[in-house]
Amino acid sequence: MLLERLYDDDLAQAGYFVGCQASGEAVVVDARRDIDDYLGLARAHGMRIVAVTETHIHADYLSGTRELAAATGATAYVSGEGGQDWQYGFDAERLLDGDAITVGNITVRASHTPGHTPEHLSFLVTDGAFSRDPGYLLSGDFVFAGDLGRPDLLDEAAGGSGTRFEGARQLFESLRRVFLNLPDHVQVLPGHGAGSACGKALGALPATTVGYERLNAWWGPYLRAGDMEGFVAELLDGQPDAHAYFARMKRQNREGPRVLGRLAPPPALSDEEVGRSLNEGGSVLVDTRPHVEVHRGTVAGALNIPGPDKAATFGAWAHDPESETRPLVLLADDGDTARRVRDHLLRVGIDHVSGYTTSTEGLPRTVPPRVTPEELEQAGAALLLDVRTRGEHAEGHIPGSRQLSAGRVLWNLDALPTDGTIVSYCQSGARSSVAASALRRAGYDVVELDRGYGAWEDWRRDRDAPVRAGAD
Repeated sequence: MLLERLYDDDLAQAGYFVGCQASGEAVVVDARRDIDDYLGLARAHGMRIVAVTETHIHADYLSGTRELAAATGATAYVSGEGGQDWQYGFDAERLLDGDAITVGNITVRASHTPGHTPEHLSFLVTDGAFSRDPGYLLSGDFVFAGDLGRPDLLDEAAGGSGTRFEGARQLFESLRRVFLNLPDHVQVLPGHGAGSACGKALGALPATTVGYERLNAWWGPYLRAGDMEGFVAELLDGQPDAHAYFARMKRQNREGPRVLGRLAPPPALSDEEVGRSLNEGGSVLVDTRPHVEVHRGTVAGALNIPGPDKAATFGAWAHDPESETRPLVLLADDGDTARRVRDHLLRVGIDHVSGYTTSTEGLPRTVPPRVTPEELEQAGAALLLDVRTRGEHAEGHIPGSRQLSAGRVLWNLDALPTDGTIVSYCQSGARSSVAASALRRAGYDVVELDRGYGAWEDWRRDRDAPVRAGAD
């Protein structure tokens, strides 16, 4: 058996390629939308992808199930569990609890594990050439290394009301009914790692085991004591901010993401083409450089979406493709960087990239305004905006600041003052630069705190340090 984990550091998301060398067939679970890595893996091992499936209706990235099925002719499978309100809206084979996908000697069996979402499936993998018993659990957003999938996203991002409590109780029952009845040796391969907003304390380990989690996970004592209410309270406490784009991902994944087909690399655009498109309002320029370079000068009106490594995350914070339908032009170092940024953006449903440029020749320039910690009190801000997470803000913040995470700012403009200056800050400057660029495009006067909260803490510490006796 071949079992490969394909991990996206940008969104902390894992998909899995499970293949049988004897038959040359493979199934892919939880594919992302840019599918070249899966196709390349199949070619490298001389395999055909014959089945594609997913654990649930994802909220943090756009699923590649339909894309990969269309490219390979594979059969698409999705959950048929969860009741009528949680059925997929596109053609695919439905999997119910106990149903199996077979590729050669390998069986991938669905187990209904609701809680994170009502329709959630986990997949038990058995290598029939080696054993009659399952050895692996592709747990999706059910069980992570050291944590569980959060049950409150339907409330936080998908317009639900009070679903978090029922979801938490379902997670307790899924653990009791499914997970704790598995042998300790079963290896658990989760759908996310550290940094994902799909849980509050995800570990960075790529895998764990049923026995290890049974003994060491925070939820173990609650299950051993049968304390559902204590479990629910701890599970729901302190969950991170849910990014606003999750609502769009959830809806598009349920309806079925648009199939893109084979894409050519973004074309290089001339200075004249870029200038004409921007001047006529036909496109939006995206500066993909790091914020420290953008702060030295950028194109007026450009979004800052640093890439390629975090372009999906930052892009989904700064650009809503449903409200802004103009195509994006990427300011990038070269064509390979532009292609990689484009591929990351596809993962969050930002599909319309018309091309790239390496030049700003002839384009209006600006230097994003900043204020130092020393100057902050005299800045006269109408709002001091902390775009870090709720948890970071609770651990320490600048007095008088209001918290609204960078992934929610663009969708909560009614919470911002329309007159006066907004001073924004994050920990070091990157997230604030992304959010500030989006707010400026929306018409707000935004000044960034130079080097963020970390610099402010250093300044405050130096300011408040006692003066040594006899010091000059």
